[in-house]
Amino acid sequence: MMNILVINGPNLNLLGEREPEIYGNDTLEELMMWLETSSDGRNHNFKFYQSNHEGVLIDAIHDERQWANGMIINAGALSHYSYAIRDAISSIGIPTVEVHLSDIMERENFRKISVIKDVCVRQVYGLGKKSYLEGLKILNEID
Repeated sequence: MMNILVINGPNLNLLGEREPEIYGNDTLEELMMWLETSSDGRNHNFKFYQSNHEGVLIDAIHDERQWANGMIINAGALSHYSYAIRDAISSIGIPTVEVHLSDIMERENFRKISVIKDVCVRQVYGLGKKSYLEGLKILNEID
C-alpha cells in the first residue's frame, strides 16, 4: 500500500466546465474519486490538493513529503514555467509522475515545454482522465 499525493494546479477546479472538448466532462472531484476507486487505486491511500496559487501547491508538496511514497502532478500551466514547482519536486525525493489530460505536444508551442518533466520519473499526456491512471500504474511499478 502506497501513500499517493495528487497535486492539481491552476484552472483544474473548472474541469467539467472549461473546454470539455479538450479536458473532458468530468469534474475534478469526479476524476479524483474515479482514480481512488479504480482497481489500481483501491489499495492505496490518497491525498488530493488543487490550487490556483503556486505557493499553496509548493506548501502541499513540502507538507506531505514525509507522508507520500509517490506523487502524481498535473501542474497545469505551471508545468511550462514554474521553476519553483520543479525545485519543490526535486527537493523531496519522491517518485513523481507528471500528467496532463490533453496532448500537450499537439497544442500551442508554449505547452510543449515542461520545466518539471526532468525531475519526474515519467510524463503522461493525451489520455484524458486515464493519464492519471497511467501515472498511478507507473508508481505501482516503482513500488
